[in-house]
Amino acid sequence: MSITLKQFIKAITPGKSSSRGKRPTSVHPLKRLIDYGQDYRQQIWLATGCSILNKIFDLAPPALIGIAVDVVVNQKDSIIARWGVKDTFGQFLILSILTAIIWILESVFEYAYARLWRNLAQKIQHELRLDAYNHIQELEIAYFEERSTGGLMSILSDDINQLERFLDVGANDLIQVTATVIIIGGAYFILAPSVAWMAMLPMPLIIWGSVYYQGLLAPRYADVREKVGLLNSRLANNLSGMMTIKSYTAEEYEARRLAVESDGYRQSNRRAIALSAAFVPLIRMIILAGFTALLLYGGMEAVNGKMSVGTYSVLVFLIQRLLWPLTRLGDTFDQYQRAMASTNRVMNLLDTPIAIDTGDIPLPVGQVRGELMLGDVTFAYNGRKPVMEHLSLHIPAGKTIAIVGSTGSGKSTLVKLLLRLYEVQAGTITLDGIELRELKLKDLRSCIGLVSQDVFLFHGTVAENIAYGSFDATFEEIRAAAKIAEAHDFIMQLPQNYDTIVGERGQKLSGGQRQRVAIARAVLKNPPILILDEATSAVDNETEAAIQRSLERITQNRTTIAIAHRLSTVRNADCIYVMEHGKLVESGRHEELLQQQGIYASLWRVQSGLK
Repeated sequence: MSITLKQFIKAITPGKSSSRGKRPTSVHPLKRLIDYGQDYRQQIWLATGCSILNKIFDLAPPALIGIAVDVVVNQKDSIIARWGVKDTFGQFLILSILTAIIWILESVFEYAYARLWRNLAQKIQHELRLDAYNHIQELEIAYFEERSTGGLMSILSDDINQLERFLDVGANDLIQVTATVIIIGGAYFILAPSVAWMAMLPMPLIIWGSVYYQGLLAPRYADVREKVGLLNSRLANNLSGMMTIKSYTAEEYEARRLAVESDGYRQSNRRAIALSAAFVPLIRMIILAGFTALLLYGGMEAVNGKMSVGTYSVLVFLIQRLLWPLTRLGDTFDQYQRAMASTNRVMNLLDTPIAIDTGDIPLPVGQVRGELMLGDVTFAYNGRKPVMEHLSLHIPAGKTIAIVGSTGSGKSTLVKLLLRLYEVQAGTITLDGIELRELKLKDLRSCIGLVSQDVFLFHGTVAENIAYGSFDATFEEIRAAAKIAEAHDFIMQLPQNYDTIVGERGQKLSGGQRQRVAIARAVLKNPPILILDEATSAVDNETEAAIQRSLERITQNRTTIAIAHRLSTVRNADCIYVMEHGKLVESGRHEELLQQQGIYASLWRVQSGLK
């Protein structure tokens, strides 16, 4: 995973741009990053030009020093005297004016390149983070179940910040070092070709050493990025589970586990630092050879009259300006490798294929009748046995359907399939006669309101959480929805009523209060299809009775799918489906199922206390 300075310059030149979302992983990460920022090619060119011009003016003072020495030594026979200015004071005045102009221009272009590169870094960082987040939102739920939140946070935050740091400083350093080599190397061969080879002799070794070193560093920094992802994952997991940690007095245990992850990150960095820290001392020894050779042989040529004193002065200053900046290549490549390791992680995330594609058929919410048909549906999670096999059932439009069964029977999986959070492996699911895969995904999910047993509230006010998904709702509509959900009374008892902050994941509210806010959210959405997945599982009997009253109102003239363990909450459903091991085993109304003396009747006897 190495790249030379020549490859870098080639990479930033305009060429055939690759389209976003089609970034082959075989392409070098720097090329992938530059292709990603193709909209900023003009700004990249402008920033590169300012960097080069700044370096040109930065290298001019040694030449002025050589001219000044020439004036002192030769006076009326100096270089400036040949321009027609014989007076020594006039010559120094011209040098002073040139010096002022050069320093001013150097400062102007330094300001220009710093501003351009930093703004470019901020723009690409901003755009990359948004693109990565938007791509993550389009990935299927299975992707998140196989990865940690902390690991994804590490990519969205720390890895993208690493790219910003490189674009901020490292890109300019590489361009200026390249410009320095070209400009000073050319000057040497023009001014003193007989000793130019001495100054240039260390160059191949320095560049080869830099490329070789960064090749050795690449896997070490990839390991660093991996370790920081694991560390962030542990931190995010522990912060989310603080209640469990405290209730089980596991503070010391978790501190030890965090220490292991943190030490792994430290050790990974230590291995990278051990290699990167050796770069500058080694390069400095190589530089010493070139500097000493020029000092000795160039000085003898000046003494013997084969080289002017002014030229010798320029060469001595220039070799320092040529070789010493090369020692910074260690830091630059160090920063570069960190950035490239991060680039691979970010780009690989963007390259993750979207498993669930949207269909083409629009279905406006106002036109949805709500008839659902499952035909011979089979589904299995990755690497597991099927949780649903050849399942067929009919959910009529405008009716309330209940689905019951023991844990693991496939009830909640059915909800995920209806929302297309997962894709069926076999069979079909249709809505109003249209296969779900053919519908626009946004339209499908817009017509379904889900109240899950695992309620998620965002950090914000009660009103904002009720209006989530219905962002244009008025306060009167929010309050009306809360009243229907039997939430208005407890909300009015909160410190700031509807403006009360609920805390992260709604931790400031009780389980029953969170459940009623979630129901109010679904009521406000007013979907033609309502799914209640254990909607009363976290409430007491009194609250359950209140919620049941509200549900009786909101399920009128609406397709409702109620998934429940408590059979008392679904006894009035138009039809009850009983599932076992992913298969439909019984169906009918409450009274009909009791007469069948099957699984439903057995569950009813257990829950009602009958023998």
